[in-house]
Amino acid sequence: MMAIASRFVIVSLLFLLVFLIGGVFLQIFLSKRESRWPGLVLPLLTFLQSLLLVLNIVDTGSVSQNVLTVLVTLLAGNIPTLVLLAIYWAVREKRRARDQIDKMKIDEL
Repeated sequence: MMAIASRFVIVSLLFLLVFLIGGVFLQIFLSKRESRWPGLVLPLLTFLQSLLLVLNIVDTGSVSQNVLTVLVTLLAGNIPTLVLLAIYWAVREKRRARDQIDKMKIDEL
C-alpha cells in the first residue's frame, strides 16, 4: 500500500513539474507576440484564481484575523501572477531593445 502511495506522489509531482514548465514556456511564447495583450492572459488568469482563493476563507470570528488571513492568502495566491508578470516584462524589454536596435540600423541606411 505504501509503494502505491509513493508512486502516486512521484507521478503527481512530475505532472506538476511538467505543467509548471509548460506554463512558463507558454508565457514566454505569448509574451513574444507582436501585440502585448496575449502575454497578459496567463497573469490575469492567475490573478483571478487568487481572488477565488479569498472566497474560500472561513470566518474565524476575529476581524483582525480575518483581514490578516485575506492579506496572506492574496499575497501567497499572487506569487504565480508576479512570476508570470516578471517573465512578461523581461521578454517585452528584450523585444523593445531589439526593436530600438532595428530602428537605429534602419536610420543608419
